[in-house]
Amino acid sequence: MSVDTTRTAEDSAVREPGADLAGEAADQARAETGSDFARLSKKIAAAGLMRRRPWYYALRGSVVTGLFAAGWVAFALVGDSWWTLAVAAFLAAAFGQVALLAHDVGHRQVFRLRKASVRAGKLAGNLAIGMGYGWWQDKHSRHHANPNHEELDPDVNPDIFVWTQGQAKSAKGLPRLLGRSQAFLFFPLLTLEGFNLHVAGVRALADRSLKQRTSEGLLLFTHFALYLGALFVVLPPGKAIAFLLVHQCLFGLYLGSIFAPNHKGMPTLTGDDRPDFLRRQVLTSRNVRGGWFIDVALGGLNYQIEHHLFPNMPSPQLREAQPIVRQHCEELGVSYLETGLITSYRQALRSLHDAGAPIRADQAAAKARLKAEGRADAGTTAAADTTADVTAKVEIDA
Repeated sequence: MSVDTTRTAEDSAVREPGADLAGEAADQARAETGSDFARLSKKIAAAGLMRRRPWYYALRGSVVTGLFAAGWVAFALVGDSWWTLAVAAFLAAAFGQVALLAHDVGHRQVFRLRKASVRAGKLAGNLAIGMGYGWWQDKHSRHHANPNHEELDPDVNPDIFVWTQGQAKSAKGLPRLLGRSQAFLFFPLLTLEGFNLHVAGVRALADRSLKQRTSEGLLLFTHFALYLGALFVVLPPGKAIAFLLVHQCLFGLYLGSIFAPNHKGMPTLTGDDRPDFLRRQVLTSRNVRGGWFIDVALGGLNYQIEHHLFPNMPSPQLREAQPIVRQHCEELGVSYLETGLITSYRQALRSLHDAGAPIRADQAAAKARLKAEGRADAGTTAAADTTADVTAKVEIDA
């Protein structure tokens, strides 16, 4: 496998909202005349699949905005009732759809100009759902540059989970504590992802390298004030807290369930192991097959291979690009993986379970040592007791 040692536009941390570094990296790879990716790009361009879809995004934006607004209207109308938890579940789905739309905005699929993308991204991310747009775009751009690279992709940092056995062997603290059973804990812990997005967005405001911190912070805290204000004005404290927990936990679970099938359980890279752009994106990604419902629920990210190869491609055209990309990969002998949704989760969980094997082995060895030491101590005690009994008997006989 060839290794590409050149640096792409995405290799360094990105701190300015709206910088289209994923697209720039693809453009850089496309410029390598005669490369496998350049030849694929010509096929995609000839099919007209990089054209913008303004009417599609106008309709999708209107529908998502309508669902978002309808959720809050329903919240106000239902009022002080436990039925408000059903509204919380509905709003979790609406928040997830807003996040998916912000994702497309961040990739310049919606607007060509950076300023328009930044404004729309901050309105959808910071104001609507409380997600720091600048923080997310920085993290997501680095992921796109080097998916599943242990040192370069922030999505496989062993901060909570360990993603490889190598990470497990050196794990400490929380990852080591959770690593033994992380496959069983994965989906339950995804319920905290919504809270994590809020906290990470706020923490990023302390980073002076993040541009437009003032506007990002203003919109973030406006979201928190409006959100919490609505909950505690309309609902009594107990129901407000219940609403918050149901809403945020389901929102986090939905987001995590969207992104988990994409790369988890796929090959990981380390060190200088950096294949060329096409292989770097295809071999570390997984597609999820399905009909229109899967397309809507996952926001087009079920075509993860095509999205990583062409991050600026409008999401409704990813389905059309798939047969072209798959055939190109077959011609090159490059593995192209597509599974069902449940199978993708099963593969991700199996990978997590396998990654935690060294931790389970260490814990089993530690238990065995303790058990052996316990038996040795018991044997020593028994021997001492036997010696004492014999000595006592001799004294009595004497």
